[in-house]
Amino acid sequence: MNSIEIKNVSYQYQPNKPVLQEINLTIKKGEWVTILGHNGSGKSTLSKLIIGLLKPKTGEINVNGIPLTQETVYDIRQKVGIVFQNPDNQFVGVTVRDDIAFGLENLQIPREEMIERIETYARKVNVLEYLNKEPHALSGGQKQRVAIAGILAMHTDIIIFDEATSMLDPKGRNMVLETMKQLRHEGKTIITITHTMNEALLSDRIVVLKDGRILKEGSSQTILKDKTTLEKSNLEMLLPLKVLYDLEQENYTNKRIKDLLWELSLNV
Repeated sequence: MNSIEIKNVSYQYQPNKPVLQEINLTIKKGEWVTILGHNGSGKSTLSKLIIGLLKPKTGEINVNGIPLTQETVYDIRQKVGIVFQNPDNQFVGVTVRDDIAFGLENLQIPREEMIERIETYARKVNVLEYLNKEPHALSGGQKQRVAIAGILAMHTDIIIFDEATSMLDPKGRNMVLETMKQLRHEGKTIITITHTMNEALLSDRIVVLKDGRILKEGSSQTILKDKTTLEKSNLEMLLPLKVLYDLEQENYTNKRIKDLLWELSLNV
C-alpha cells in the first residue's frame, strides 16, 4: 500500500515563477524517503503541499488512498504529522504535558485516554521526565522530541521531518536521528526534508530535487555512486566520497583504500 502518491504536481508562489514542476512521486507505507536538495530547490514547499498547507497549482496528492482536497484536509492532517526546523514555533502549551495534549484535545480524545497517550509517547521518545517543565527550558534536541511525541500521540501514520535537525548541536541532532531510526523500525512512514547528505544516507530512498524538478531518485548507494547527479544538484559532497572520486579520476587502483573510502562515505 502507498502512503503518499504525488501526481504531476506543480506550484508557484508568484505568476510565471514555478517552485515545483511536474512532480511525480510515490512513497510506500513504512518507507523512509529523503527529499534532498539545496536551498531553493522546492523541498520544503513539497512538504507543505503534502499536509495541505499549500494547494497545488496543478496535479493531485493522495494520502493513504484519500485525495487531498479542501474537504479531506482535516482528516489527512490526523494521519500526517510534521516536525519543522524551529521547534519553538510549534509549542502552544505552558508545559510539555500541555503541549502534547494540545492535538489530542482538538481530536476530543477522552481525558483518561489522553493521559495514557501522553505518558506512553513521552516515554517512547525519552521526554517523560520533562512533562511538567516549560518547553522553552529544554535543549534543542529535547524540544524536537517533544514535538515528535505530540505527533505520535495523535496516532499519525506518516511523519515529515522538515530540516528538523538543522538548528541542533551534534548531541541534539543525534537524539532526533536515533528517534527517526526507532520510528522506522516500528513501521512508520518517514519523509526527511534536508540538504545534508549524511542524514539522507539513513533512509531507504533518496529523491534529489533541483530547481523544482526531480533530478534523480534511488537508494542511498545508487545516489552516492552517481557523481554527475551529485555535481548537478549543487550539494556539498561528503569528504570521503570526494577523495574517492579524485582518486578514480587519477586512475588509482588500490582496491583496499577505495573500499575503505566508500565505507566511510556510508558511515559519516
